[in-house]
Formats: sequence, C-alpha cells, structure tokens
Amino acid sequence: MEKKKAASQFRHVGWLLMMAFNVAGVTPAAARNHGSEEPNVVVIMADDLGYGDVSCNGAKSITTPAIDALAARGLRFTNGYCSASTCTPTRYSFLTGTYAFRHKGTGIAPPNSPAIIPPGTTTLASLLHEAGYATAVIGKWHLGLGGAAGPDWNGDLQPGPLEIGFDRCFLLPTTNDRVPQVFVRDHHVPDLDPADPLWVGDAKPAPDHPTGITARDTLTMDWSDGHNQTIHNGISRIGFYTGGHAARFRDEDLADTWVEESKAFIAASQAAGRPFFLFFAAHECHVPRVVSERFQGKSALGPRGDAILELDWCVGEVMQTLADAGLADNTLIVFCSDNGPVLNDGYRDDAIEKNGSHRAAGPFSGGKYSVFEGGTRTPFITCWPGRIAPGTSTEVVCTIDLAASLAALVGRLLPDDACLDSFDLLPALLGEPGAKGRSHLIQQDNGASGSYGFREGRWKLVRHDKGVARNRVVERPLANTKVPRYQLFDLDQDPGEERDLRAEHPAVAAGMIERLETAIAAGRTRPVGPTP
Repeated sequence: MEKKKAASQFRHVGWLLMMAFNVAGVTPAAARNHGSEEPNVVVIMADDLGYGDVSCNGAKSITTPAIDALAARGLRFTNGYCSASTCTPTRYSFLTGTYAFRHKGTGIAPPNSPAIIPPGTTTLASLLHEAGYATAVIGKWHLGLGGAAGPDWNGDLQPGPLEIGFDRCFLLPTTNDRVPQVFVRDHHVPDLDPADPLWVGDAKPAPDHPTGITARDTLTMDWSDGHNQTIHNGISRIGFYTGGHAARFRDEDLADTWVEESKAFIAASQAAGRPFFLFFAAHECHVPRVVSERFQGKSALGPRGDAILELDWCVGEVMQTLADAGLADNTLIVFCSDNGPVLNDGYRDDAIEKNGSHRAAGPFSGGKYSVFEGGTRTPFITCWPGRIAPGTSTEVVCTIDLAASLAALVGRLLPDDACLDSFDLLPALLGEPGAKGRSHLIQQDNGASGSYGFREGRWKLVRHDKGVARNRVVERPLANTKVPRYQLFDLDQDPGEERDLRAEHPAVAAGMIERLETAIAAGRTRPVGPTP
C-alpha cells in the first residue's frame, strides 16, 4: 500500500511540474505519433567547443568549412545546449537522459574512476540497440570503467560501454590531460605487453618518477596549473602511471584514429545490413591541444585554433564517408559540444595570447565550468538531407533530449523510471513547422558548487550557492568573481547576462526560484505516464 501511495504521489509531482512549466513541445509523447523510422544516427560531440568557435555561428578569426556545410544542409540552432559546463556530467546526461546532478559521482571523473553509469541502465545506446541498431562509441569516454574497485587496466575492463547498450567501443578512457594515454577496445587495452604491465594511481609510484615539476625542462608543452604529474610525449598530465609502453599512443594521432575506427564501423554495419548509431566523441579542442602535424600552425589562434581545424576535418571525413557509402540521405547527424569554451586550462599554449578579437563563447558570458550561457549554449546542428529543411531554429533544444527524441524516432518506449529529464523534441530537431522546443532547462556546472542556471523562455535565473561565479569572461584566465546567490537576466535583451533584473522583477525571480527548487527535489522533470 505504501509503495502504491508513493508512486501515486510521484506521478502527481511529475504532472504538476509539467503544468507549472507549461511545457510547450514536450507534452506526453503518446500524444504525438512520429511513427518508426530507421535512419542511421551519428552524434558528433566536440569537447570544449564554444558557440562562437565555428564560422557558421559568426566566427571571423577561424573558418570551419565542414561544420558550415553541415549547417548549410541542415538546421542550425541558436538556442542549442548541453546540460552541464563540464564533460563528465554532460556525457552522463546525454546517454542517460537524466540530469547528472541527480546522480552522485558525476563530477569530472579521475583516471581510476569506476563505471559511472551502472550496467543495465537505459541509455540512448540501449534504446537504439533494442530497435535493431548496431551501436558504437568511438573517442573520448570519461565516464569510468570497471566495478567498484575501478578499472583493471591489465585485465577485463568491465562494466563499461558494452554493458549499457553499445556493441563496440574504441575509447580514450578518460580525457587526454589525465593518464593513461592508452586506448580501450571493448573490454581490453590493445597491444599491452604482459612483461610491461600498466599501473595507474594517484600517488607518485617512486621517488625518482619524472613529473612535470621535477623534469619540467624536458617538456614540449609547459603546464600553467595542476597538469604536472606523469609525463608522456613531452607533456605532463594529471595522475600517475607506469608501464604499458607498447600500448601508448601519440597525441598527434588521435583524430586520425577516431576517423579510421569510425569508417570501419560504418562499413561493417552496412555490410551487415543494419542501421547504426555512432557516437563520435571528439577530443578537440580540449587540452592538451596537440594535433596532427597536418594542422599544426595552420590557424591564427595557436594550438587551440589548430584543434578546431582538426575537429572540422573530422566532421568532413565522417560526412564524406557517409556520402561515399551512399548513406548520406539516410543518416541523421547531430553536431554538438559537451560544454562551452575555455582558453587557458592548465597548459601554456598561447590560447589567451593569440586569441585576438575571437569570441569563443560568441555573445555570451562565461564558458567551461560556468552556468552562465557560455558554459552550456554551444554549437548545435541537425542534418538529414531530404528530411530536414535547411535553415535556422531559435527553439531551445538540449543534448539531454536526444535519448527521448531518438527513441521516438525509432518507435521505442521509454520506461517510467528512465530518462527522467529527457523530452521528446523530435519535431523541433527535425525542423517540422510549428514544432516547439523546451520551455525550461536546468544548467549545471561540475555539480559540487550548488550552481545552477534555469532558463524559462526569455528569462534566465542564475543560482550560485557559494556566492562566486567561475570564468565570468572566457577570454581571461580562470578566476572567481563574487556574485549574489540569485541573479535574473532577460536573455532577449541581455544575452551576455550583464544586467541583474531581480530587483526589478521580484515576482518573476521568486517564481523561478520555486520552480527550480521543485524540479531539483522532485527527482525528475519528465512526467510519469505514457511514452511514445
């Protein structure tokens, strides 16, 4: 009886939330019937790429022709978001359809993090896998591997992607400024020499272990903050490791490797006659910014700009691969980023010195680590030739909604206890006439500071529980700025979030504070009830 009562109350809270938010475009999915289609799906997620880093969004100091071509053939969103301003929480919410702040341990994952998404969790990948799709993640993972004890680098690396819906994975296991610099294929590190086992830890393994501090004069890229432990390829990283030398990669080869692995997966899926879902998780333009020799020195913005050019090349290669295979017209491509931009992020690579007039976050304040718009409003493009009419959309969409939206695309049901904050925005993502996006969105930083952004239409509430905001202006070095706990901005009139209007509109602010607190406490924003 108590369980039934709790379930009834939970369902009531969900519907109240929906009514309170006046969720235009996110009504219960059963109210809309998209039918079932089987296009291939490719999600290309950049890393630390800002809204203003691509020329289709107005960049003048750098040109991104492949990304621009994708936008020209598809739908460019001016209100496209990721859900968090750092990588691990965005990736968690993208795959699970649930805000990361609801799940402990979703801050930036350390090198030896166990798997953050438990085996058997309903994910975007599992929903498409159940619909008959071949599924793969290729590139940066940063969601942990292994059981509670963490990864067994020399043994069986599970659970991981294969336990949450992916058929294949070829991974950079953490992020490249963290150790170790090895790949993971499915459940193992390839090319490991048993005579040279890989060890990864958080303490110096020996007094004479070279680090970015003790051997700083040997570095090919100097560090500016924190990235000064184990050295690989002339670059010191966060964390310690030894061994595994035969399995280690060169930073310069990452992009080429992702592209080749993606081509092989697409070819294998096509040969098997299966539709496919590819999560292409690029590392550009995250630090350390060490790109293929083909791109070094090719931009005016230094290594960060070079990394953006390399990312653009990756997009072009994926597009060309689909075209060569005759799959371009039957593939939905989503281009996005895991968070907003950062210039100096631990290495001295001239990102600030060579930035010039470039506005990485476009017209927005903040960037990576920030709940101001620049932290989560990023490039967002959908392209499906013949299905999506080219153009620009002002509808609010978010990476967290891809789980529910793509499930609707292929006719899959969402369990009531899964994808708790993911809404079916498929009509908006496809640019259907009159389709609406979100009317509300919660934004978070890394999750530990009590910082949230809450957008409802033109209004944006910013909450900083500690009274400080990080990275207020992305072009400057990281810094903390004192701010009130709550601020209110009118994004239509003030996209840079410069003028706090809380004193002028106290009722608007009070209502948004209450709705934000309700949404956090309720444990979900997607109503319990019918699904596609």
